[in-house]
Amino acid sequence: MSELPEIGKISPEIFSELIFPRLGARSQSILVGPQHGVDVGIVEIGDKAVALTTDPVFIVPEYGWERAAWFAIHILASDAVTSGLKPCFMTIDLNLPMEITKGQLEVVWDTMHRECEKLGISIVCGHTARYENCHYPMVGGATVLSVGEKHEYVTPQMAKAGDKIIITKGPAIEATGIFATMFPKLIEKEFGAGFSQRAQEIFYKMSVVEDAMTAVSVGVRDEGVTAMHDATECGVWGALYEIAQAADLGARVEKEQIVVEDCVREICQYFGIDPYAAISEGTLIIACCEHKAGEVIEALSRKGIASSVVGELIDPGHGMILVEGGKEGELEHPRVDPFWNAFYGALDKHANTER
Repeated sequence: MSELPEIGKISPEIFSELIFPRLGARSQSILVGPQHGVDVGIVEIGDKAVALTTDPVFIVPEYGWERAAWFAIHILASDAVTSGLKPCFMTIDLNLPMEITKGQLEVVWDTMHRECEKLGISIVCGHTARYENCHYPMVGGATVLSVGEKHEYVTPQMAKAGDKIIITKGPAIEATGIFATMFPKLIEKEFGAGFSQRAQEIFYKMSVVEDAMTAVSVGVRDEGVTAMHDATECGVWGALYEIAQAADLGARVEKEQIVVEDCVREICQYFGIDPYAAISEGTLIIACCEHKAGEVIEALSRKGIASSVVGELIDPGHGMILVEGGKEGELEHPRVDPFWNAFYGALDKHANTER
């Protein structure tokens, strides 16, 4: 029997063993149900497809209240857009720590309102309260709904062998953005003020909303994007593994073709983590018909989003292949994201230094 991981998301084995067999009442309206490596569920309501995604409301005061609230909304919206459908509605539950003040809540909520307004998301219901034993960063949960036509959504089951794999922004976007925001003085001391400032700007790249909406503007299914996955825990390697597994396919990926943002390699090396296995909200994995891959890259480039074709989906019998330095090896799922231990270790070290 599989065991729970030391920290972070449950494994595919735990999902299959405990969660998947127990999903409540059956419904013929479900088009896409719970699946490991798939960011949304999709149901049919009338003549529309409605995609739903649920995540924690993640607020880290140390980011600054506005930045923290911005990130909280974009985490939620980033999963929703992997359906290919535009996010429209949100429900939100805020179980807040006792120490939050009215002024702090006002900044958080005003930022959430403004970001939802920009993204076209209407908040339709929720719950807000302060309770004992509620702590940052997990201060509740929210569900985002995206609505569109039934021929407009995508899911990994629509991907096929021969589809090209496109990656936006590259590895460790979230890990780099968080390290740079939380430890600016450490990074400035090591790499200089200009480097530290550039690294902090990566924080606002921790969203795939524009990436996904731009990609599907080219077309979907046989005329473009066939599947998308947001690279969160376990980073690029985890996300590639998960999207291929959800599609019942293998993949062949060339490491040297993956774009890497400025500052990422240096910061990940400094904190001792593999950038390709590290948490990377802001990185989108796109499966796309071969004849449309170039158009998707061009559309992303016009929006200022770095991306590249890094490989293709292949017959599952060939497995998961990683090409590095011209040599083929196995692409494995990292299982445990290296970011968490590095982050909490850096927090402890920083706290001891400040005493």
